[in-house]
Amino acid sequence: MVINPKIAAISYLNTIPFIYGIRHEGNLVADLVIVPPSDCAKQFAEGKVDMALVPAAVVPTLKGAEIVTDYCIGAVGAVRTVVIVSNTPIEQVRRIWLDSHSRTSVQLAGYLAQYRWKITPEWLAMDDYSVLDHPQEGDAFLLIGDKVFGYEGRFAYSYDLAQEWIAHTRLPFVFAVWVARKGTSYELYDSLQRALTFGVEHTYEAILDSDEHREKPYAYEYLTRNIDFLFDEQKHKALKKFWDFGMKVQPKVNPG
Repeated sequence: MVINPKIAAISYLNTIPFIYGIRHEGNLVADLVIVPPSDCAKQFAEGKVDMALVPAAVVPTLKGAEIVTDYCIGAVGAVRTVVIVSNTPIEQVRRIWLDSHSRTSVQLAGYLAQYRWKITPEWLAMDDYSVLDHPQEGDAFLLIGDKVFGYEGRFAYSYDLAQEWIAHTRLPFVFAVWVARKGTSYELYDSLQRALTFGVEHTYEAILDSDEHREKPYAYEYLTRNIDFLFDEQKHKALKKFWDFGMKVQPKVNPG
């Protein structure tokens, strides 16, 4: 009995070209698992999948993992779906509520707070999104993923974290990368690479193929202008700089 390798990918709009390529390129024989970002890394760490698209911040903590493919979820300008919103200028923010769906974005917020904005806010876990409806003075909110589109224009200030990182470091940013377990066959690497290439080259078709996203008018512009899929030398350099900062933000639970 042949057991197919398992691949985990993130369930966001920015991954649908990857998912489309894996499903439709034709040469990759593998079982695809679609999960939230935090679960992607967890499934890999627990040995439930052989390859995964994981948040960039967690890669150094994954034993036996190596980055594979020339693709990532990255940005060379505004990413649009990782923002801090507030009715207070960022330099006056006292508390930042953190969307927990991406550890990379949480740590990026910590980096920018320390090095770009020069603030030391209280970090709070945003388990209940209703806090967005009644912001207190000095509050800010880290929002991640497709939900950001629904909050555009609702706050006086919005800071795109990729854009802020680029302005400060003169480097692009990497939110997620593909990893495989060491010892995985090069044939599987190559098959995944070809599938991802196919998906990125057929982004429009990937949108049409997605029941969840085909009716969203912003989808194609977002995937072709805000997301940069190529994991090039500059992004390798940016990732190392980000890792050197370390993972330091530990949000507190809601104080009530």
